[in-house]
Amino acid sequence: MRFDTKTVHAGQAPDPSTGATVVPVTLSVVYTYDEVGVNKGFDYGRHCNPTRGAFERCLAALENGSHCLTFASGMASADAALRLLRPGDHLLLTEDIYGGTWRLVEDILKPAGLEATFAPLSTAAQARSAIRPNTKMVWMESPTNPLLRLADIREVAAVAAQNGALTVVDNTFATPFGQNPLDLGADIVMHSTTKYIGGHSDVLGGALVTNNHEIAQRLAAISRISGAVPSPFDSYLNLRGVKTLSLRMTRHAENAIRIARFLEDHPKVIAVYYPGLESHPNHALACTQMRSFGGMLAFELKGGEEAALAMLNGVRLFTLTGSLGGVESIISYPKEMSHVALSSADRLRLGVTDGVVRLSVGIEDPEDLIEDLSQALARV
Repeated sequence: MRFDTKTVHAGQAPDPSTGATVVPVTLSVVYTYDEVGVNKGFDYGRHCNPTRGAFERCLAALENGSHCLTFASGMASADAALRLLRPGDHLLLTEDIYGGTWRLVEDILKPAGLEATFAPLSTAAQARSAIRPNTKMVWMESPTNPLLRLADIREVAAVAAQNGALTVVDNTFATPFGQNPLDLGADIVMHSTTKYIGGHSDVLGGALVTNNHEIAQRLAAISRISGAVPSPFDSYLNLRGVKTLSLRMTRHAENAIRIARFLEDHPKVIAVYYPGLESHPNHALACTQMRSFGGMLAFELKGGEEAALAMLNGVRLFTLTGSLGGVESIISYPKEMSHVALSSADRLRLGVTDGVVRLSVGIEDPEDLIEDLSQALARV
C-alpha cells in the first residue's frame, strides 16, 4: 500500500466479531482466559489493548517499521527510549533540542548516572568529533525545534552504527509524511503524536517505531513495567487523526511556504527559518531527505523581545500557545515557552534570540493568515 492508503487501512481491518468498519474503542482492562495460560492475545490493559494495537500497526506501517509502541505522551515515549541506556553510558544529543527533552536529560537522567552531551549534529564530521567510546545512543531532531535545522540522518546514523551506538530520530516536526528516518538508517523513530499525528489539539500521545525486534521487545517490557500507556480512547483519537495526515500535511506545507516567503520579504524580519526556502542553509539536504517541508517555521524580528511581544499579543487568528501540529495556526515564543528551561546564555548560543517567534501554520486560508500576521507586524 502507498502512504495515503496506509493512513486509512493499515492495521484497521473490519472488526471480526461485528464487522465494524471503524476500529472500536475497547475499554476493558481485563480479558477472560479460555483456560489457564490460553487467551485471545490480550491479558491486561496495561500490557495491550485492541484499539491501541490498531493504532500501533498503522503508525508502524507509515514509518516503514515492523514494530510500534505507543505511550501516554511524547515525553513518555522519549523517557522509554532513553531507558534503554544504563548508568555510565554516554548519550549524544542534538544541541538545539526540544526543551522538554533537555529537562528530562538534565534533571532526571544525568543525576541517575547517565553521561550526556549536546553538540551540533548536522553532519558526519560533527558526529565523529562528539562521539565517545562509551556513546550508546545518538539522539537527533531533524528539523530541530525551533530553528528548523536539519541533520543528515543517513550520515550521522552511519557514524553511530560504526561506533556501536543506536540512532533515535524525533520525527515529530516532519511526520512520516515528510520523511522516514528508518529508511535512512535510524534505529528508532520517536513521535509526539499529540502534534501532527493526532492533528486536532485534543489528545496526548507518544510513539516509538523500530525495525529491530530485540529493541522492540525491550521497549515493550519498559512499557509494561512503567505503565505510561495511552488510554483506549486516546488511541482511537490518534488513529482517527492519522487518517487525514496526508491531506493535512499537504495543506500545512502549502500554507507554510507562502507565509515563509511573505515574512522573508518583510522589512521588520531579520531571518526566516524554513527548510523549503532556498535561503535555508540545509535546503539542498531537505530536498533529498524530505518529501515535504512541513508546517513549522520560525523567524527573528529586528526589535528583539519588545517587537516579539507586540506581535505575539497582536495576532487575532493565530492561537498564542506552546503546542503545535493542530489544524489551527499557532504562534509561540520559544524564550518563554518551549525553551524556558534553558539559560539566556544557552538560548543565545543556540540562536534562539529574544526576537525569535515560532509558527505552527494551520490549514486555514493562507490569505487570512498573512493578513493577520501583517496587521500584527504593523504593531511592532
